[in-house]
Amino acid sequence: MALLIDVDAETFATRHWGRAPLLTQNAAFAAAGLFDAAAVDELVSRRGLRTPFLRMAKEGRVIPAARFTRSGGAGAGVTDQVADDKVLELLGDGATLVVQALHRAWPPLVDFAARLSSQLGHPVQVNAYVTPPQNQGFASHYDVHDVFVLQIAGGKRWRVHAPVFPAPLREHDWEQHKDAIAAATAQPPLIDIELAPGDCLYLPRGYLHSAEALGETSIHLTVGVHPLTRHQLVEELTKAAKNDPELRASLPMGVDLTDPVVLAPILRSVAEALRRSVDAVRPEEVAEAVAADLAGKTRPEPLAPLAALDAAAGLDGRSPLHLRHGLRPRFTRGEDELRITLLDKTISLPLASEAALKAVLSGSTLTPRDLPGLEPEEQLTLARRLLREGVLVPGSA
Repeated sequence: MALLIDVDAETFATRHWGRAPLLTQNAAFAAAGLFDAAAVDELVSRRGLRTPFLRMAKEGRVIPAARFTRSGGAGAGVTDQVADDKVLELLGDGATLVVQALHRAWPPLVDFAARLSSQLGHPVQVNAYVTPPQNQGFASHYDVHDVFVLQIAGGKRWRVHAPVFPAPLREHDWEQHKDAIAAATAQPPLIDIELAPGDCLYLPRGYLHSAEALGETSIHLTVGVHPLTRHQLVEELTKAAKNDPELRASLPMGVDLTDPVVLAPILRSVAEALRRSVDAVRPEEVAEAVAADLAGKTRPEPLAPLAALDAAAGLDGRSPLHLRHGLRPRFTRGEDELRITLLDKTISLPLASEAALKAVLSGSTLTPRDLPGLEPEEQLTLARRLLREGVLVPGSA
């Protein structure tokens, strides 16, 4: 986070996270080489991107993909690859280009997003917005996730208004509140600033915003943070309620269940049963569900398959290894075996490797000979297995 803000993490967590905007001028990301105009040109012209990895918009309206894509040509077998000449034409006509999911497509941002997600404890995505001079890509709206806006090139004027619907969830699309947004944006903005290259603006979800490029082409990154919410914990507690026979029981027959007078005592009974069910839920159960959700929404450190195979083949007791950053493995001890649960598979290991496995999951750089409780050949066998399973990767952390 030090690349984005000039306050300490505790101050950001208590005063700004999910609460209030924060502007940081001349942020450290500017010197980190995360992105630039040359990156945009390479992505559009040489990487064979397809929808939905990019989209275009003008004056608040999304442009149909057919206007900036075409067939990939011989051997490609796809019909929606970006057409660089069409993008050029639309940009020249004032359209905004959005290059999406750069946390999966542009190496510096892959690493940056993984580190940031680990620090925040919430999933992160990165999009780039390229807007020609004196143009606006999208009308005033709010996002259902927090954002850090990183101005990369050119200047952009941002107008920010207070939320009309605080802390929206994914299903609370801004178009459901068009009239309230129109009324709010007719008033003086809470923030009216011109972001210059190197500036970073944090906006919690729900804050209304619009942006207009100034005298030259603007490039900015939007780092979207998709926070886990208290509502998700409510959903997990509700799922647990399905285990209670009283809460699965049918409602009474022969009565008018649409009558509030009839329904009131039933609701009180259900609420009491729900309270008992919630009180019985173990935090470990909810933590397991949250871990699974995070694992599905975050991308661990990139894995080089050929390098991993070479490392496994040439492994010796001194080979440095580390747990893949952001992997979020879940460890359980059964009666007959140990289990590591990953995103879409579970690895079983012998009970004798428990101490060694805990050393691996600590996240520290280690070598096979550092694995406790195993003979030298067993250490190599375990390390090779975890390399091939993508749990360990070669090199220092």
